[in-house]
Amino acid sequence: MNFRASRLLPVVPLLLSALLQGCAAAVVGGAATGAAVVHDRRSAGMVLDDQSRELKGTELLAAHPEIADHSNISVTSYNRWILLTGQADNQEVSTRAGQLIGSMEEVQRVINEVQIGPDLSLSRKSEDSYITGKVKAALFNVKLPGFDPSRVKVVTHAGTVYLMGLVTSQEADATVEQVRVVGGVQRVVRAFERFNP
Repeated sequence: MNFRASRLLPVVPLLLSALLQGCAAAVVGGAATGAAVVHDRRSAGMVLDDQSRELKGTELLAAHPEIADHSNISVTSYNRWILLTGQADNQEVSTRAGQLIGSMEEVQRVINEVQIGPDLSLSRKSEDSYITGKVKAALFNVKLPGFDPSRVKVVTHAGTVYLMGLVTSQEADATVEQVRVVGGVQRVVRAFERFNP
């Protein structure tokens, strides 16, 4: 094997990954996933499976016009628990979306928080993104031995903050205490799964 070929070998898996995913963002996303796994209580395989479930769930809802044409639903997966947020025109659409997602392979629980009503305004969505950032920063104020803020998944919708993750009961309580006083947070919903060290 010549020198040039040997230098290219380490690059081949990255290029192949990018091609399979359809864009260069896959390489960046893969690196970010790798960094997150170091601190995550989920296995590396589970982290990737959760990302895959989010994509599959979104595609599944989009493939059903009776849902896609009458809703704007986000799918968040954490350790096989699926959180649905967003809006639907009516309860039937919301219920059907929850049933579809619940029928997916290896989904253990569906937390259906889809609201009935019109889609959020751009300003409301921007405000929710801002709140998410403030909540993530506030998690660094949780002073518990071994607590890692990156283990808490934060989703904000219409001022309601949803918290997901594998945490101890003490971590869950301390996290909620920090989050509920963040400016703009109207409600905090625990979607935690209990972690027993």
